[in-house]
Amino acid sequence: MKEHTKRRNLNRGYIKLEVWNDAISLFKLTHNLVNKISNLDYKLKAQILDAAQSISSNIAEGDGRKSINEYLYFLNISLGSSAVLLTRIIGLKEIDLINVNDFEEFDSKHYEKTL
Repeated sequence: MKEHTKRRNLNRGYIKLEVWNDAISLFKLTHNLVNKISNLDYKLKAQILDAAQSISSNIAEGDGRKSINEYLYFLNISLGSSAVLLTRIIGLKEIDLINVNDFEEFDSKHYEKTL
């Protein structure tokens, strides 16, 4: 597990979760992927990165909630963000803004890390 911060307490328990760390890795991969595309519309780039960041953010928010039902609710939102992210990346592939190798790397990581 990567050390994101040396400060830990109960309110940061999500940092120890493998799924949260996987979501951070997926965000990093997505960030690197979209930054390689020079002619990508700013709004679309922002939406893609927001979807990627939303996965880990909702895991963290759910972990900070007081009930298991709230936690599960935010995990479901995170799963939805994961689906949005994949859909947007597939769209970029379909209009030839992402090459086959980059898409395959993303798709493999996304599949492996799907909640």
